[in-house]
Amino acid sequence: MKTFGFAWGIGGVLLLLAFAIFRLTPIALALGDSPLSLLHWAALVFSVLTMAYAEGYRGFYLGFAPRVVTRANYLRDNPRLAHVVLAPLFCMGYIYATRKRQVLSFAVTLMVISFVMIARLLPQPWRGIVDAGVVVGLGIGIFSIFYFLLLVSKSPERVHISAEVPSDKY
Repeated sequence: MKTFGFAWGIGGVLLLLAFAIFRLTPIALALGDSPLSLLHWAALVFSVLTMAYAEGYRGFYLGFAPRVVTRANYLRDNPRLAHVVLAPLFCMGYIYATRKRQVLSFAVTLMVISFVMIARLLPQPWRGIVDAGVVVGLGIGIFSIFYFLLLVSKSPERVHISAEVPSDKY
């Protein structure tokens, strides 16, 4: 149960991110079918660089990815059937987390859903420009999770981030 919870938690999060990339990549690639002006190219560069930094580095690398791995390690060391079954939700901080972590997790999710709904309203090439940046940010997120998995496998103490569980003794 310990290994399954760890693997399901990490794997479920990675599948969720990969599915989003799978869904958004064709929209971003459709930019090749549109004539792009200088403004479009500038917006594309801005979108990719901004999302790489804000979503990829600040969001995933500095916060989400190490916390997902830390919470997966906590789950491996402290398995409970309900947490193992819901391991991806556990690793993302939706369940068995401090109140602050749960509020932040749900708030970020609502913000992402809002941005997705707004982005769907954009015509091409603007939607593709936005989605290209999101794909880059999500890709950095996936690589960040793998990076922290590698760090933790070599020496768990190298990842200094709280699991933010209610007792927070981990």
